[in-house]
Amino acid sequence: MKNVFGGALTLTLFGESHGPMIGATLDGLAPGMEVSGDSIRAALDLRRPRGKISTARREADPFEIVSGVFNGKTTGTPLTILIPNGDTKSADYRYGTARPSHADLTAYCKYHGFEDYRGGGHFSGRLTAALTAVCAPLRDALEKKGVMIGTHILALGGVRDRAFDEDRYDRDIASLRNRYFPVLEDGAEEAMVRRIEEAGAAGDSVGGILETAVIGVPAGLGEPFFDSVESCLAHAVFSVPAVKGVEFGAGFRFADMTGSEANDPIRVSPEGGFQTETNHNGGINGGITNGMPILMRTAVKPTPSIRIPQDTVNFLTGENVTTEGGGRHDPAVVHRARIVVDSLTAFVLADLMTGRFGTDDLAQGRTI
Repeated sequence: MKNVFGGALTLTLFGESHGPMIGATLDGLAPGMEVSGDSIRAALDLRRPRGKISTARREADPFEIVSGVFNGKTTGTPLTILIPNGDTKSADYRYGTARPSHADLTAYCKYHGFEDYRGGGHFSGRLTAALTAVCAPLRDALEKKGVMIGTHILALGGVRDRAFDEDRYDRDIASLRNRYFPVLEDGAEEAMVRRIEEAGAAGDSVGGILETAVIGVPAGLGEPFFDSVESCLAHAVFSVPAVKGVEFGAGFRFADMTGSEANDPIRVSPEGGFQTETNHNGGINGGITNGMPILMRTAVKPTPSIRIPQDTVNFLTGENVTTEGGGRHDPAVVHRARIVVDSLTAFVLADLMTGRFGTDDLAQGRTI
């Protein structure tokens, strides 16, 4: 049983939703990378719940960097960030009744009753706060090398935003940088927020699709077969609670295309090198980046905690029972999951670049 991911860089996650604290450790970092408290706070703020569209649990997230940083720079030793839990109400959770689509039953099967079930324990989305905090310096380092990451809500509860404009990825990504509710089209936020509030008022929840674009990625990243760029990104993003689907480029639309429609013609770039005229493959061929923008879409299921009676079991007594969600829960997590997807995308790309270009690469600024 382990909670470590990565190759040249490793990411370790620990803690439980209602435990004393949560935390994360990055190992393998280059020395000399800037670590900005303001940047970490800004990332955490994008994940923090707000208003009627999020859980009533309100955590201040006063993070503490306990290792790996000296005078605002990484030392090259493990970077560890801790975040205390404060606003917990453990009495809202009863052990034995399996909440549908949660990990209660599977956790019992795996950990034999020794798991911390309060608030979902180690399976809670609460732990993504630690992921978000520890990956913020990686995103900053990538931006200094010209690699920009942006994610918006493409669809939520049947309401859609426009897709990324292929002629203005840079402007679209920049517009999302500090936007709490990440959409690209005027009016999309209002319609989506209304849909979330309607679901919440009915005791229900909604899911959605996140669309992520990454520009400035050098060609040649990826280690086929098993550490292809798609494999690594999907592995990371599927670790986010509520994620149930990931696709790249045209994704499942490839099934309805012919080869002549799906292929991306290749031409000599006016700036030197090569580029494709279309980007159906989402910037990746043979598991390796081709220098075009990476395009990924992530499906996020509706929050499973709802205030509607549902059939389930009590796994301690072996009885069929009915449950109705208690506690404080989000009627949608799509908007909060966006920064988590950005953060894990940054980790995977930083890991791949460190493996290809060397340990000190991320501390050297723009060289690609």
